[in-house]
Amino acid sequence: MRVQFTSQESSALFHLLAETTTDIILKTDRNGFILHASSAMERLGLWPARCLDALVQPHLLDLVDADHADAIRAEHEAVIAGRAVGGWIEFATAADNTPARWFQIQIRALTDDAGAIYGAVSLMRSIEERRSFEDKLFAAELTDPLTGLTNRKAFLSMLQHMVDERMDGCLAIFDIDRFRAINMRYGHSFGDEVLVVFAQLLMTMMRSADIISRIGGGSIAVLLPGASTTRAHAICARVLDDLGEIRQVTGSGSFALSASAGIAGIGGSPDNTIKRAELALFFAKSRGPNRLETEDSAKAPWPNRRRA
Repeated sequence: MRVQFTSQESSALFHLLAETTTDIILKTDRNGFILHASSAMERLGLWPARCLDALVQPHLLDLVDADHADAIRAEHEAVIAGRAVGGWIEFATAADNTPARWFQIQIRALTDDAGAIYGAVSLMRSIEERRSFEDKLFAAELTDPLTGLTNRKAFLSMLQHMVDERMDGCLAIFDIDRFRAINMRYGHSFGDEVLVVFAQLLMTMMRSADIISRIGGGSIAVLLPGASTTRAHAICARVLDDLGEIRQVTGSGSFALSASAGIAGIGGSPDNTIKRAELALFFAKSRGPNRLETEDSAKAPWPNRRRA
């Protein structure tokens, strides 16, 4: 059975819903100035500080950060002009010394008895929980769960960006020496511990601008923006020296950890950069363990090949 409400009952029901939900209902005039806002606006602390002054009439765009203001403005103007409207628009709130929050908004025209548009009503709904979940999924997609480093997918994306932007720098690829033998002799759990120890050392010793990614097995790649080959060599050499100071304890005693590394300048293409670094790493491991080679030193004659 359909329930009929009088206009007074409909108004009372509207206010009941508006005042008890976390959704925000806004009434604006044709120019976008807010004539009424449901109490959720105040409960959620969304009023910009300047709009708390009784002499300042708040505007819809006062709630919206600069990056999303044009989209909200265009939607409101389209509604007032009577043009077809879209669905929900997502935006971040303007922040007054507080973290921005994410909402979606839908705007509809208000018309009088003659059908003339005199304003708009908007529904704002929080999407913080969904955005947080999406951010976590995105982070998980680009993160190696064991070490907490970025993974191969993220590494390739960042290397592509550096190549596209023609950024100077180097790529270093580290590989833990005898990693497969460590896994076979002591078990994969112990191998995981070794990898985590090495990842933590790299995070401690590399520069803040460097990007460290696990790219597979016992291999970790480091993008060093702005670093010359000489500078990258010095940084990586210190890492290998400090790694040699670490002794990993096993059930039968302990042993020193070591790794080898290859360095190449970033340029040409991501594949070309990786191949040159991998070739340098191949030469390092063939003369290792605990070796460091650059793409230039890998081309040099066999004598005089020592890690600085």
